[in-house]
Amino acid sequence: MGKILGIGLWVCIVTLGAVYGSIYLATAPAGPSEDEAKKAALELVRGEPITIPVLAGGDVQGYFLTRISFMMDKEKVKTQAPPVTEMMTDELFTLLVGNKMVDIANVGTFDVMAFREKIKTEMNARLGEGMVDQVMIEQLDYVSKDAARKAADGAPGPMEKTTVVEGEKIEEKPASGH
Repeated sequence: MGKILGIGLWVCIVTLGAVYGSIYLATAPAGPSEDEAKKAALELVRGEPITIPVLAGGDVQGYFLTRISFMMDKEKVKTQAPPVTEMMTDELFTLLVGNKMVDIANVGTFDVMAFREKIKTEMNARLGEGMVDQVMIEQLDYVSKDAARKAADGAPGPMEKTTVVEGEKIEEKPASGH
């Protein structure tokens, strides 16, 4: 009789332990997802507004007004010796000056995704592979030489421009201390 009571008690303890373990594991908070972990490893680096001349036939035809920001690897940003924003501006200017980026007569044919991928590839080639994760175009407008000249001469009203890409709105976050 003692053996049967011992076996019954042992079965009850094992069953309760199994039920407790399965409930505990089922309700345990999941670790950060892969996307959350990736986002946590990235930092927004705001680009500077830059003006890029559009050259054709040895003459300036107009200007692209652009501001491009990047989601970059936090750890790699910290290891860069020169300021990252200035390096990005220099690389963007080098990459984009002289390149026929957009057919102004047909802005609708502009491939935004290919443009972003080209910038990402070129920036990673210069700054180090994996440095730039995402390219965000905040502004990409075209201003003809005549419109720029009128604005410089003090013409009333806003400057005439062609919006090539509706920019992404990037929310400002407090500086992370560097």
